[in-house]
Amino acid sequence: MVETTQGALEAEMKEIFVPYRGFFNRNGVEVSEVVLEEADVSKAILGYITANKIQSIALGGANRNAFTKKFKNADVPSTLMKCAPDYCNIYVVAKGKSVNVRLAKCGVPPMHTGADIASDTDSLRESVLYMRRGSRGHLPRVTPDAWRSIDGRTPPELSTRPLFRERLLSSSATTKNFVVLPGKDNFETSSRSARHDSLGGDLDFGPSTRFSYIDLGENLDMSTTLPALEPMSPATGAQRDTEAEMRRLRLELKQTMDMYNAACKEAINAKQRAKEMHMMKLEEARRLEEARNAEEAALAVAEMEKAKCRAAMEAAEAAQRLADLEAQRRRNAEVRARREADEKVRALDAISNHDFRYRKYHIDEIEMATERFSDELKIGEGGYGPVYRASLDHTPVAIKVLRPDAHQGRKQFLQEVEVLSCIRHPNMVLLLGACPEYGCLVYEYMDHGSLEDRLFRRGGTPPLAWAQRFRIAAEIATALLFLHQTKPEPLVHRDLKPANILLDRNYVSKISDVGLARLVPPSVADNVTQYRLTATAGTFCYIDPEYQQTGKLGVKSDIYSLGVLLLQVVTARPPMGLTHHVEKAIDAGTFEQMLDITVKDWPVEEALGYAKLALKCTEMRRRDRPDLATVILPELNRLRNLGHAYEARMSAARANGGSGESGAQISGDSTTVGGSWETADS
Repeated sequence: MVETTQGALEAEMKEIFVPYRGFFNRNGVEVSEVVLEEADVSKAILGYITANKIQSIALGGANRNAFTKKFKNADVPSTLMKCAPDYCNIYVVAKGKSVNVRLAKCGVPPMHTGADIASDTDSLRESVLYMRRGSRGHLPRVTPDAWRSIDGRTPPELSTRPLFRERLLSSSATTKNFVVLPGKDNFETSSRSARHDSLGGDLDFGPSTRFSYIDLGENLDMSTTLPALEPMSPATGAQRDTEAEMRRLRLELKQTMDMYNAACKEAINAKQRAKEMHMMKLEEARRLEEARNAEEAALAVAEMEKAKCRAAMEAAEAAQRLADLEAQRRRNAEVRARREADEKVRALDAISNHDFRYRKYHIDEIEMATERFSDELKIGEGGYGPVYRASLDHTPVAIKVLRPDAHQGRKQFLQEVEVLSCIRHPNMVLLLGACPEYGCLVYEYMDHGSLEDRLFRRGGTPPLAWAQRFRIAAEIATALLFLHQTKPEPLVHRDLKPANILLDRNYVSKISDVGLARLVPPSVADNVTQYRLTATAGTFCYIDPEYQQTGKLGVKSDIYSLGVLLLQVVTARPPMGLTHHVEKAIDAGTFEQMLDITVKDWPVEEALGYAKLALKCTEMRRRDRPDLATVILPELNRLRNLGHAYEARMSAARANGGSGESGAQISGDSTTVGGSWETADS
């Protein structure tokens, strides 16, 4: 039965070679056919190449599809490319084209000649037995001298299922068989090709396992049977026994190698599984780390969002508080505005009921008092009209006649006169009466004329002492603050200058022309109300620069005029460019030369501080100017008190006969004594 099956297989194999035999015969090529039977095709071909010193081999390309690619076993061409001897040229052909070529790196090694097999039989047996007695899984490497060729003859068949069997259809072919042995205890990765130029060497069957092989002889063929060789050799009975022993040893070696190969495969599989488990563990650790990082990032984002939410809530609460405060201020402002409006309505109602608080003169009385506006009685010419000296009700008065284009409608004129008649302040010229039909205003008469006349000594009048000048400056600031604090509406003078500062018989200064400027509309509590006017009023050098540019009027506009006036009080110089000259002198350290030379005993340090305060009042921007109530007036009051103390000492010295003092100067009823000057505290 076995022989019948084997014969059928041989016939089938011959049918397979028929087309190829015909192709080579047509091309005049002599070929021989070889059939290799082995479970591992790559191993069979490599064994045949090594045994027969094959120099060139052509292979068909592997046909690998998507399903077979999932298996990691290397195909036959790839295995031969890696493991074939260096002297063999390998050509891989697919679809009529060469797809891969590996050329030989060295020449074919010389063939080994056969020697007496009997001399090496004992050595072979001892080597095989030693391998069988080796420790668990450790098979020693067999040296090349352990195996020798046996006179060119092949041994008989060892078993019915050989590990490696060759069937030679050509009598000229010589074979060389090999058996795979372990190289070392551990599995080493190697990419070298198997070198077979000696009887022992290394053969690499993959990237993870390294094996060694042992050459079993040049002319040993495990596929041939002993009866086929008996007619070819005159072997004796001892030789047959030796050959039988060798076959038995080879069989045992084969079985041992099968067991070892199975163990190697199992070890490789275990190592692969361990590697896969390690990769799975690393992947799991990586996922855990990513999850932990994502959780930490989410927590950080949540904390940031909570912080933003808290900040937004705090901002909303702050905004709510500000809104509440603003609403409260608005309600207070509305209440104050209603109260001021009510007061204004009551004042207008009082005016409409003709409840006048001033004396109303007829034009005939005015003409008679001024001798029909005689030029001989004219004492001045202001911006609103001429001023005449007269006597009404046996009282000396000054009558200001407004030009036709200066006064407005009768109703508004009456309103302004009513307001001015209600103003009472010791440093403001008193309005005695008016003539509404012709726009005449009757004021109290001031004996010493204007401050401008006294500073420039017109009519040969004596100069004012420095103590008087400081007192006059304080009185002007006091009256100006009174105007700015008028309720319900502040009054802005708009024409503050030395010509509008009048001096009575005791040299007490009073501001005139207060009501000739239009009233400022209702304002807020901080006295910064501004009113846009279309025309500029006042003398040019005293006018607020910001008022000139924008036409917006405010209480700080009078502060600028006050600053220029204060500089004129101590320097007695014209207003044109005065601020620039004083500032330049202060920077150069020559301010003392700017003081009025008619006064010989100036307190220079105090005058310098006074001048610096006046320069601050003349700043170009209103917001840079000091406040009248909190900055300017306190400093001027201090200087006034200093002057009073000085005058008191001078009066005491004069009462004592003037001992220790000299150079007295008398101005009006005041006495200024030259000489050394001391502060009130000395």
